[in-house]
Amino acid sequence: MRILYFYQYFTTPKGAWGTRVYEFAKRWVAAGDSVTVVTSVYDKSDLMPTSIVETFDVEGIEIKAINVRLSNKHGMLARIWTFLAYAAIASWYAMTLKADVVVASSGPITAGIPGLLGRFLRRKPFVFEVRDLWPQGAIELGYLKRRWIVWLARGFEQICYRAASKVIALSEGMAEGVLQSHPDADVVTVPNASDHDLFGSEDTRPAPEGLDEDRPLALYTGTLGQADDCAQIVRAAGVLNERGRTDIQIVLIGDGKERAQLETMAQDQKLSSVKFTGLMPKTEVARWLRRATCALITFKAVPFTDTMSPNKMYDAFAAGIPIVQTTQGWIKQLTKTENCGITVRTDDAQALANVIESLVDQPLLRAEISDNARRVAVEQFDRDLLSMRMRDAIHQAAQGGLT
Repeated sequence: MRILYFYQYFTTPKGAWGTRVYEFAKRWVAAGDSVTVVTSVYDKSDLMPTSIVETFDVEGIEIKAINVRLSNKHGMLARIWTFLAYAAIASWYAMTLKADVVVASSGPITAGIPGLLGRFLRRKPFVFEVRDLWPQGAIELGYLKRRWIVWLARGFEQICYRAASKVIALSEGMAEGVLQSHPDADVVTVPNASDHDLFGSEDTRPAPEGLDEDRPLALYTGTLGQADDCAQIVRAAGVLNERGRTDIQIVLIGDGKERAQLETMAQDQKLSSVKFTGLMPKTEVARWLRRATCALITFKAVPFTDTMSPNKMYDAFAAGIPIVQTTQGWIKQLTKTENCGITVRTDDAQALANVIESLVDQPLLRAEISDNARRVAVEQFDRDLLSMRMRDAIHQAAQGGLT
């Protein structure tokens, strides 16, 4: 099967971003498929093209890297420009590369443009992967305000759903959102996955520079952006500081548009226990995560974040550490049912501090939740299992032809 995959954020574990496409695609190649990924250059990726388009071979995956630079630090106009520039160049490959099936991964939803060209002009089965509910998220965060832009965005969303032989949703909440918008969509849920090899293996090397192994560690990894609302973590650190719990390290690994504001916030409150490290390769993040007391997952209190499928959660499960998280949807239900983490209400600094303190001071509680986290990683979010689930859906779409 020749799979042509349009995804704008490709990276390997050497980069500082989610590796779902890399991990899935290399397994499909091992299973006998031919996979070409058309991507751009995210500032958290390890791809470094030197020409307008450069071709790489990454463990049998053919990568077409379009030298369009994308960063979540960019303003809205710059981001729209990079989305459209990628879509325009990627459309050439949609029309010229050999493929039995075309997959487009949103967001941004503009990745659907080359996918739709493959569907309608080349008559190839089309699979639409939904990584977040766009444009709903952009509307709720205030990025899309003008009525005519919202109308166009929702109209394009509908076209993508109608054209797709299969829709891949990264959570049950996303699947429900797709079906609310287009009830006839054929939706398969394939969440992000846990990397047991990277995060679950024992690390006998010395602690990473900057980590005090004699002190408990509450760790955040990922984007420091508007939707993540990491100010909740700094406020919780302030509560812990007032209680005299300066023994607890609060470390945020990552970067984003809100980082400078968060650092200023921590400095103004003289929170010496809070540290910002900047970006790290996932291979280095794993060294911190294995040594953490708990992993922090925060999001802004808007409805679409309750459907999120954050990579940082699956990484924490693989590392066997409790998550402390603020979403009120499917992840809240998962942590309750499986006892693999603790949910607090969004923007409740006291509650967030209380849970961190409890996990530090109650080793038996922490051990119980950690064991459940490891179990969930293996039983529900194994990468081999989920990559084959998505492969099966893609093959079904290709074999079913066009409807």
